[in-house]
Amino acid sequence: MGKRKIISIDAEKCNGCGLCMPNCPEGAIQMIDGKARLVSDLFCDGLGACIGTCPQGAITVEEREAENYDERRVMENIIPQGQNVILAHLRHLKDHAQVEFLKEALDFLKEKNIPIPADFAHAPIAQPNQSAPEASAASALRQWPIQLHLVSPMAQYFQKKDVLLVADCVGYSLGNFHSEFLAGKSLAIACPKLDSNKDVYVEKVRLLADEAKINTLTAMIMQVPCCRGLIEIARAGLAAAKRTVPLKIVVVGIQGDILSEEWATIEKT
Repeated sequence: MGKRKIISIDAEKCNGCGLCMPNCPEGAIQMIDGKARLVSDLFCDGLGACIGTCPQGAITVEEREAENYDERRVMENIIPQGQNVILAHLRHLKDHAQVEFLKEALDFLKEKNIPIPADFAHAPIAQPNQSAPEASAASALRQWPIQLHLVSPMAQYFQKKDVLLVADCVGYSLGNFHSEFLAGKSLAIACPKLDSNKDVYVEKVRLLADEAKINTLTAMIMQVPCCRGLIEIARAGLAAAKRTVPLKIVVVGIQGDILSEEWATIEKT
């Protein structure tokens, strides 16, 4: 047991609608006495795929002492539910770049002589810390445009997605930006120092929360002072939104290292 990120459900806010359950293919959430409950730390990977589906804002991600996530136990739990649930879980791992867990899940299916979904039957799984030649690295970008002034919050690629709001320089500073941060997410980039009409940015963040119903927002900035404005834009937009959307703040050093990564508290206006 160690300290890690894991979901927390506020029983006072939960209205028992159950919308979170289909978005937890690991089976970590169940309805008990009319409320959503985290039934086992072992089943929760802490990625928060269920957060954006809660209309009450009852689900958050916290960091606490918890049992380690157990991929094999998760597979034992979901296999009886059929191929659709297995496929949803595998896609969840792939979309969040959980390479080790995905390989473990596929190995488990092979051990149990259970057919591997066609989407994963022949796809090679990259090994952790295995570096490919830079020229052959695949892009994780799945949309266009990406500049915040140009994107539409109503675009299909933002609907119920995990979204990155990134300062322009970040992508040039992190060699693993695509594989470690962008994979499985939608993207908007901006420069809080040089871009004009920041009020438009705040409104677009609000629309992402309320209209696109995004799952989470991760704001990534450089450590330099001029980048801090992007955090204020993210905070202001989410504070003005009716929905509660978790905000993660990632600060990147000028040497390409991650200086901090934490979930922020948003005070509604």
